[in-house]
Amino acid sequence: MRHTWRWFGPVDRVTLRDAVQAGVQGIVTALHHVPTGAAWSVEAIRQRQDEVRAGGLAWEVVESIPVSEAIKTQTGDWRAHVANWALTLRRLADCGIRTVCYNFMPVLDWTRTDLRWETRQQARAMRFDLPDFVAFDLHVLQRPGAGEDYPEALVDEAGRRFAAMSDARIAELGRNIGAGLPGSADGYTLAQLAEWLRSYQGIDADRLRRHLVDFLTQVVPVAEAVGINLCAHPDDPPWPLLGLPRILSTGADYAHVLGQVDVRANGVTLCSGSLGARGDNDLPQLARAFAERIHFVHLRNVTRETATMPCSFYEDEHLEGGTDMVALIAALLAEEKRRRAEGRADHQIPMRPDHGQEILDDLTRGAQPGYPAIGRLKGLAELRGIERALSHPLLGGAA
Repeated sequence: MRHTWRWFGPVDRVTLRDAVQAGVQGIVTALHHVPTGAAWSVEAIRQRQDEVRAGGLAWEVVESIPVSEAIKTQTGDWRAHVANWALTLRRLADCGIRTVCYNFMPVLDWTRTDLRWETRQQARAMRFDLPDFVAFDLHVLQRPGAGEDYPEALVDEAGRRFAAMSDARIAELGRNIGAGLPGSADGYTLAQLAEWLRSYQGIDADRLRRHLVDFLTQVVPVAEAVGINLCAHPDDPPWPLLGLPRILSTGADYAHVLGQVDVRANGVTLCSGSLGARGDNDLPQLARAFAERIHFVHLRNVTRETATMPCSFYEDEHLEGGTDMVALIAALLAEEKRRRAEGRADHQIPMRPDHGQEILDDLTRGAQPGYPAIGRLKGLAELRGIERALSHPLLGGAA
């Protein structure tokens, strides 16, 4: 696999020099300052490429071009936003970039209740605490009808949690849950979040799925024509939140979307952490099922705290948690071997160590939550070790 590293631009407290020292081969970034719905200019794309190149690397994967809420709801200026999205693809291709990750999660992107939760080893990790999230929904956001979405025992537990919460914790929950897309300037106040939720009234999972397919039927032909692979990131967490539908949470969800727009350019970002928060998602099996359409991989691990779904979970060390990382990497290497045999130019799948626990000097650096320097370096080293071992001739792999 090709080892990449997410970088949030010049404001990132984890520098390109850090990435070079980690031994990565390419950078994953985006133009986070461009307003959602607007087209990226060639000048801005080239400026970011120059910044990355000056650091000794190259911009290889876009993560992500945001898909506006107007596109997801098919309201307002959504057609213009789709046209701008397609124009951005053409400009990225003109600049030599061939992989674009995106997501189709309504309103909230990846969502956590805790951004720096202390683990048993005194590291800090991101965590989704289900009772705290429900307490926010019921007692802070006070979403109409929210109580009907949860079992009675969970509603009771959320009530007890809320009664014991300090004002500081309540404010922290609001900030964490409404944080928006990582790296962006987006974020929601409670009033703004409530307004966005109202904009999805009448949009269920089936309708949102149709909107995604409508979007793909317009942008995938452009991607295919200019030689770009699109890869849809799964929902995180992979279940409905705040009454909003989620439509990329399971293998069946992906099979539907890939089947509706059945060309190689319409592909998958296989995120083992997002999908791994559901016990019914078998990551090695999903890697085999969608092997040909996997264009980008995020490798991380989560530990689910109960067998229920939804559940509380936290982001564990890369080789711990519920996903068999050795089996998953073996499946990905098998697909790369198959692609090489076909003579495919895209036989090498870009991978990045996703997220990471804050350890050692990460604890005082203050980097983007989930994106520390040393914690990701540790994860990359572990993942690289598995890949190197499985690729060794002693185990039947290529030298």
